[in-house]
Amino acid sequence: MLIDTHCHVLSSEYDNPDEIIKDSLNEIDKIIINGFDIESSKEAVALSKKYKNVYAAIGIGPEDIDSYSDNTIELFQDLIDNNKIIAIGEIGLDYYWTKETKEKQIEVFKSMLNLAKKNNLPVIVHSREAANDTYNLLKEYNVTGILHCFSGSLEMAKRYVDIGFLLGIGGVVTFKNARKLVEVVENIDSSFFALETDSPYLSPEPFRGKKNVPKNINLVAKKISEIKGISFEETLDKISKSVCAKFDF
Repeated sequence: MLIDTHCHVLSSEYDNPDEIIKDSLNEIDKIIINGFDIESSKEAVALSKKYKNVYAAIGIGPEDIDSYSDNTIELFQDLIDNNKIIAIGEIGLDYYWTKETKEKQIEVFKSMLNLAKKNNLPVIVHSREAANDTYNLLKEYNVTGILHCFSGSLEMAKRYVDIGFLLGIGGVVTFKNARKLVEVVENIDSSFFALETDSPYLSPEPFRGKKNVPKNINLVAKKISEIKGISFEETLDKISKSVCAKFDF
């Protein structure tokens, strides 16, 4: 089963998201559209209602904390109560682009983690240049989910796996300069991976530099199979079983 666990097929990124979704669902099995602020989260929910095999994750990402307001949690709770939302995400910390907002990021991240715990939902977490803070908060709140676009060390990968997280592997693994990520893929069992495209970003080779789409997830799975020296079918079997268990598909 091919599942894109992280994409942003939204009107802010594509002229016709429905066309992209329909075309991708001809080649892959399930898609999780991740919101990153209030409006994108609402749109992810609306799209999930239109398609049987499209699901929504809602959240406030670290670059969009200004969209957080006093009624955000109430609004998100209403969405969770009435729709097929299967995760809180994209949420997290990013000290690379927005380090000056570190304290506010942590505050919003904690509120999202509380929302996940209250509703017994997994989280989909963005973490850049914030590995220790991210890890410590995830461990403190005792949540589970996916580390989106994992780019850390092998040691950090093992620590996340130990607290019940899957590692999101996307198009970067196909890049020639992805030595650190290749080392992680070589040394961590495939059952601890989740496939993702992060569409429209991070298109895998040979489409690097072009707008990404969810159906390109098969190229990521093929690269993982190649790195690990196992069949494409075995790779998909291991990864899809773990992802389906994580999201209760």
